[in-house]
Amino acid sequence: MVLGLGLVALVSARFPTKTSAIVPTPATVIGFEPGEDRKLASWDQVVQYFRRLDASSNRILVEELGRSTLGRPFIAATISSPQNMQRLDRFRQIQRRLADPRLIANGAEVDQLIAEGRTIVLITFGIHSTEVGSTLSSLNLAYRLVSEDSPEMREILDGCIILLVPSLNPDGVDIVKQWYDRTLNTPYEGTSPPQLYHHYVGHDNNRDWYAFTQVETQLTVDKLHNVWHPQIVHDVHQMGTTGARMFVPPYLDPIEPNVDPLIVQGVNFLGTSVAWELTAQRLPGVVFNAIFDAWAPARAYSHYHGGLRILSETASARLATPITITPQQLRPGRNYDPLRSSWNFPMPWPGGQWRLHDITRYMEAGAVALLRNAARYRQHWLRHFYLIGKRAIEPRQDKPFAFVIQPETPTSAVGRAWMVNTLLRGGVEIWQAIELTENGRRFPPGSLFVFLNQPYSAFAKTLMESQQYPDLRQYPGGPPIPPYDVTAHTLPLLMGAPVTTLGERITGDFIEVGQPLRINHRALVPAKTARLGIYQSYTASMDEGWTRWVLDQFQIPYTVLRDGDIRRGNLRTRCDVIIIPDGSPDAIARGLPEGRYPPEYVGGLSAAGVDALKQFVQAGGRLVALNRASDFAIEYLGLPVRNVLRGLTSSQFYCPGSILRMQLETSHPLARGMPAQSIAWFEYGGAFEVAPEQQASVQVVGRYGADNPLLSGWILGHERLANKAAVIQISVGRGHVILFGFRPQYRGHSVATFPLLFNALAE
Repeated sequence: MVLGLGLVALVSARFPTKTSAIVPTPATVIGFEPGEDRKLASWDQVVQYFRRLDASSNRILVEELGRSTLGRPFIAATISSPQNMQRLDRFRQIQRRLADPRLIANGAEVDQLIAEGRTIVLITFGIHSTEVGSTLSSLNLAYRLVSEDSPEMREILDGCIILLVPSLNPDGVDIVKQWYDRTLNTPYEGTSPPQLYHHYVGHDNNRDWYAFTQVETQLTVDKLHNVWHPQIVHDVHQMGTTGARMFVPPYLDPIEPNVDPLIVQGVNFLGTSVAWELTAQRLPGVVFNAIFDAWAPARAYSHYHGGLRILSETASARLATPITITPQQLRPGRNYDPLRSSWNFPMPWPGGQWRLHDITRYMEAGAVALLRNAARYRQHWLRHFYLIGKRAIEPRQDKPFAFVIQPETPTSAVGRAWMVNTLLRGGVEIWQAIELTENGRRFPPGSLFVFLNQPYSAFAKTLMESQQYPDLRQYPGGPPIPPYDVTAHTLPLLMGAPVTTLGERITGDFIEVGQPLRINHRALVPAKTARLGIYQSYTASMDEGWTRWVLDQFQIPYTVLRDGDIRRGNLRTRCDVIIIPDGSPDAIARGLPEGRYPPEYVGGLSAAGVDALKQFVQAGGRLVALNRASDFAIEYLGLPVRNVLRGLTSSQFYCPGSILRMQLETSHPLARGMPAQSIAWFEYGGAFEVAPEQQASVQVVGRYGADNPLLSGWILGHERLANKAAVIQISVGRGHVILFGFRPQYRGHSVATFPLLFNALAE
């Protein structure tokens, strides 16, 4: 008994100032328990709760890292034991040294840093705002971490420093809540908002972890990843309703080849550890090695910076509205069947009611299980983190000595600077030699060198080389197995900035590029742009949001046109050019379905909108259709061209997000300032064929050659593209229709083809 009392006294001394009695529960601030049916918190309430936690406890520090796209506070909480919280600067120094083995003197120092350091775990919630359980779970988890005084929690807080982001998209928290509250107790309850839930990019905000276009990504990378260098990143998501109740890694193949094997095995170990614990808690329906792959760096910054990304995906309800799923409604997913027990899905969920409370319960349990592992294996996580960095700086046969970024030219200046700044933000070291000649090879002044004996060489190599995505089929000779996202991410191609590979070692005097390069955005924009309208469907299009973002970055003014704006007609008095971003013809023409949304949001452009667009072009307007919107223009405006890919099966033609070679007719105004050979970012796009009798009215601006055009990624059936048009301009009445068979402004960073779009907007 005396020993037990002594232990209590010791615990009291270690947590000296606060007790759970004075730590506010979420309900005392937001007015309900997170996870209650049909109740969502506003972003102000979330921020208020975290600030109340900060004021109540010495286990937590809440900081505003900056402002979101629409000006809301972007916050993060640092949580650990009071003793650790007093030494945060020291732990940051330890992490910095372990992340860069060049800073460590010897093995004895390594051992000392590992013994002293803590596992840094970054947990991010709410990047996809319709996944409403995520941000609500952050409140429950933070409350437990700050208030609970169990042995389990003491172990976690002693062994870990937890960086908790309640939402990576604060604006979307309010967008979704306001829509949900508006439609509560109506036939439309539980539907997604008829707008992007991130002002610019919607769901694609989770595809920005190497391009760093959005302010929320930049804040997270600059002020959390690059400051703390976390060993573990837990990215909390939701998925569909009719499969497993929760996914955790291991991921499916393919895994991007530059991800260190120790990271891959760490992901496998930690993910299955979480699944093991959830199964022990009798939480059924947990699957791993299914659904999601680990190919695209756009979703996994930490995989190229020494750490693990643990994605968890919990089944959704209808926002905060309960649903009932019968066994007959459960559907097989990739590499598992929710109705059958298997090695990677040992305890199926039988079906039944699924509520927001179930979502938050699974999420909280998964996060605590992950933190328990992070604390218990603290020294392993730190040592492996160091070993990954050590391996990164070593010369190896599977990587070149350096990449050489060529000096800028008039056509490459913007893309080159953009690419350099992207690499710098990702922690890549870039060096410049004033003039260098070695072994008979001359490197002209202005050449930049990315040496691959640096800690984040995997990040540089992944973005600088061309991708060769494996030819994965459902069965030999059968249809392709789709990647979870795209297959290519080669920055020199996307940004039109030539790079060469240097295999042999060179020596010389180099100066490190310490500051971002200046970008003259206006260099790509015509001197005068026409009055521009951009169509914004209520069937929210991420491509539309990316288009607005690019236009805003380059200070090109525009007017947003909704369905009603176009249906009213008389467009020529308001616009000279109208852009229709990527979207299926059916979604553009018919829009949201009647009965599921209020009447003012349904119907798409309809016949009235199509007639208005026809009149606009006939009267001298210019209509620009991007990617699948070209099929809408061909079909509904009766254009004299054919998309030769439309209607083909994936066995006949497949190109899921790849970079293709394209030849340009540089004498055409649309190709002003462009090189003769460029690229096309191809994802579910088109290739055009012109009827011989109609060729007088059609000008081909960009064309695929006779050979396989693949530069990076994956393509099947490339012969379907042979000599087909990629960009065309069609004369209609006094106006023109410009069809892009690809996305010239792909996710805000295909700088190489920005001029094609901008030239289409010239006055």
